[in-house]
Amino acid sequence: MCLLLGPLGVGKTLILKRLQVYSTKGSFENLNDAPSTIPTVGTNLTNVQLNKKIEVRVRELGGMMAPIWPNYFTDSSIVLYVVDVSNMSQVSSACIQLLQVLTDPKLHNASILVVLNKSDLPLPMSIQQIRSLLHLDDVATSASQRIEVLEVSALTGQGLDEVVRWLSSNHVNHSF
Repeated sequence: MCLLLGPLGVGKTLILKRLQVYSTKGSFENLNDAPSTIPTVGTNLTNVQLNKKIEVRVRELGGMMAPIWPNYFTDSSIVLYVVDVSNMSQVSSACIQLLQVLTDPKLHNASILVVLNKSDLPLPMSIQQIRSLLHLDDVATSASQRIEVLEVSALTGQGLDEVVRWLSSNHVNHSF
């Protein structure tokens, strides 16, 4: 199971919808206007076909559900943790939530992808400054999990191919 986590409004639902489109088309080419989304209340559960041989079950958990996210950690071996890099007022709380996810013993062996979303918007800081503010290099070095970071724009589709590649390569390392 892959969990899709992050604070409210970071773009988790749009990422999930884009992955569903990829699942049917096999690519992110010719993305039309972004589908409308509403904040997830509860969970969204879907299977995403990454290629002919690999399908991943993805559970998106709404940002307001953060206090009960740990209830879903037991059967999860992959986490996509989304951060809105255009919302500086949310970055510190996103970092705290990420650290809570990383320190939960049920995710001790999980593979973690930190998705820096909304990189297409005008940013008050550079991506490198945001990575530094989140202490991502320190977190990746000291965590028990393997952590990678990707910059994406769920709106334009930029970087989502790398997310699919990451999911595909980490699916091999975990049984579902």
